[in-house]
Amino acid sequence: MQTLFKSFFIGLLILPTLVACQQSEADATLDISATAKIVPFNQDWQFKKLTNKEVELTDSKWVDVTLPHTANVEPIIVNDQWQGLAEYKKVFTAPKEWQNKTLLVRFEAAMSHAHVFLNDVKIGEHMGGYLPFALDMSDIIKLGEENTLVVKLNNQDNPDIGPKPLKRLDFNTYGGLYRDVNIIVKNPLHITDEIAANKVASGGIFITTPVVDEKQSSVNVKTHIANTEDSETKFTIRQTIYNSDNSEVASYSELVSLPANTDKQFSQDLLVNNAKLWSPNSPNLYTVKTDLIKDNALVESQSTRIGIRSFEFNEKHELLINGKVTFLRGVNRHQEYPYVGYATSPQADYRDAVKIKSAGFDYVRLSHYPHSKAFMNAADELGLVLLDAILGWQFFANTPEFKAQVLRTCHDMIRRDRNHASVLAWECSLNESKMTKGFMKQLNNIVHAEDHTRLSAGWKPDFDIYLQARQHRRKKGHYHEPTQPYNVSEYGDWEYYAQNAGLNQDAWKDLKKEERTSRQLLSAGEQRLLQQAFNLQESHNDNLTYPAFADGYWVMFDYNRGYYHDLESSGIMSINRLPKYSYYFYQSQRDASIQSDEYASGPMVFIANEWREGSSTDVKVFSNADEVALYLNDTLISRNKPTDDKYSTELNHPPFVFNLDGFSTGTLTAKAFIDGNEVATHSVTTPEQFAKLTVAIDESGVAPATGSKDVVFVHATFVDAKGNKVPVNHEDIVFTTQGDISLISKIAVKSEQGIASTLIEIGDTLKGATITATHASGIKQTFTF
Repeated sequence: MQTLFKSFFIGLLILPTLVACQQSEADATLDISATAKIVPFNQDWQFKKLTNKEVELTDSKWVDVTLPHTANVEPIIVNDQWQGLAEYKKVFTAPKEWQNKTLLVRFEAAMSHAHVFLNDVKIGEHMGGYLPFALDMSDIIKLGEENTLVVKLNNQDNPDIGPKPLKRLDFNTYGGLYRDVNIIVKNPLHITDEIAANKVASGGIFITTPVVDEKQSSVNVKTHIANTEDSETKFTIRQTIYNSDNSEVASYSELVSLPANTDKQFSQDLLVNNAKLWSPNSPNLYTVKTDLIKDNALVESQSTRIGIRSFEFNEKHELLINGKVTFLRGVNRHQEYPYVGYATSPQADYRDAVKIKSAGFDYVRLSHYPHSKAFMNAADELGLVLLDAILGWQFFANTPEFKAQVLRTCHDMIRRDRNHASVLAWECSLNESKMTKGFMKQLNNIVHAEDHTRLSAGWKPDFDIYLQARQHRRKKGHYHEPTQPYNVSEYGDWEYYAQNAGLNQDAWKDLKKEERTSRQLLSAGEQRLLQQAFNLQESHNDNLTYPAFADGYWVMFDYNRGYYHDLESSGIMSINRLPKYSYYFYQSQRDASIQSDEYASGPMVFIANEWREGSSTDVKVFSNADEVALYLNDTLISRNKPTDDKYSTELNHPPFVFNLDGFSTGTLTAKAFIDGNEVATHSVTTPEQFAKLTVAIDESGVAPATGSKDVVFVHATFVDAKGNKVPVNHEDIVFTTQGDISLISKIAVKSEQGIASTLIEIGDTLKGATITATHASGIKQTFTF
């Protein structure tokens, strides 16, 4: 194992010999009429569910829909997620201009077994609901005429796909065409689709950075090109690198040829001087523009966004990012939203990433399946390191069909995501599943063959990076000093919830008392939210006493489970993306010197107390400052240093605790100081009776986007006459809309800690759009977009 790591590092340090730039046959003026294109295909679909009675299908009515689309709008607590058969249909006219083109239809995801038909001819099928597939329809499509594309989906339990049956599964899988569909129009000479090409370490564009150095870095661009013409063709491959302000920093052109009806991967190297490296705190990105030019015409152009950075491990198994030892404080994420499941928008995924980064995290484990490209793009932009995982959880079928499906999934995930700067490693492993040694070796081999620049990761030491959950580590005799890079993959939930290690989660026993667990809804009240935050503090502090290069709390957002009729509530934010006290604990662990305009950062202070009758008089304050002064009604209580106890020995910034003699109505104010200078403040006031509502939308860095099926949270907050939040729970609020927006769930919603939330879908225009929140008392408030 040690030899493998050394070999990996050396590979990052070898500078390839750069081929002299050959003269391009193209000049500055190009004909772009023949350029390949991507045609968005999300509009004007029809959808219907089918009832499966043995082999007979009973049709339901067609409904007009736009993608992304969920097969079923679920309640906020999913007691019985819909599973069954469904169909999508789209009638379209193919332009005559597509004559002599290669035409692919690409689905970014379809849950979970898809059969695709064009004009009643089956053009392909795909198993697995989280990764893309592309099908060639060139020979069947009718140009200048109407065509009918039909997708038949089955999201029922399938042992060839896994994981566990839904009724025993710790998360939900939902259904539908919940990501984009596009038509890809290619010329006879074209860059291949990375999935459809089905070639190891090839297909499409594959970019690596063999040398990473601020003075001069090298970028290697491999481009897989097909020539479907009946004669050999000569053409120019031109690579151009642009920085974030669109200035050219490097370019390379080469005149090449390709025989008739063949394909080949071409490799080109470029040097970037004065490189701006990518890291969690400086997520600098470049764009590589790849052009194919033939007979002075631009045949195809693709842009790929990259970051120049290196991930390495030293002899102590510490992670080095660009040569600097880095510990990654992270979190696990499920991608579901309430009501719509996985059918979110790119903007919604970006808002999730902003929330994760704002919470003080620099790393996300994509649990337990590949997440959307939109989320990964956001991670590239914001500086979130990702552990990219295939679908897997407590299920292994030792059958040829299942193993072949998993191996193909590993290939496809790497091919889809290999150009993302944010990806640290590939979790081509079935989480908490009893895989055979031979199968784990096969998965490892795929990772090393597909991407020599990154390592494999899994929950067994058989993988390059060892992922171990804290509850497993705490099992007697299970932990051994790691001889490889070690990552605490999950912690803070199960070990406070059950006495066992959690390897068979639907057969648990000896659950701990409810008030002691980390599973606390936002509405659980101050005491239990403080308990959750304490559990996280204790467990995170414990992780830091082990030789781990990263840890990932379970989990960022509350979510639904197939096997249990309640929310899994260990999230540091609610399913409606509202923060709990533990959110601010993690936020306080980020150094105050790190500041960004893209997410909440810099100095912070937060009082974890409602300050009303029954509130704790041992007031806990989270801050990343040196000192905090607490005032009650402008009278200084004390000015404290951080807590010094056994639960804080390893923390960057332990909490502050202020012991008050008793409760007194008024305002608590915390002022944070660094080097004697006040840098942040936060106040909490004893609330009076609820008097009005305030309504706001959750933009989190991205305003509502029209024409894209954007989904946006709207929050109505209970406040008193003075504008102080009243943290009431279980109060009903009814939301109504006007204009081209719509409620996804039309039922009344209940407040949590003084806030009632709903989810809306944005239409084609926000002109005249309003949303009104109404309480049973008649108090209401309207937000105008």
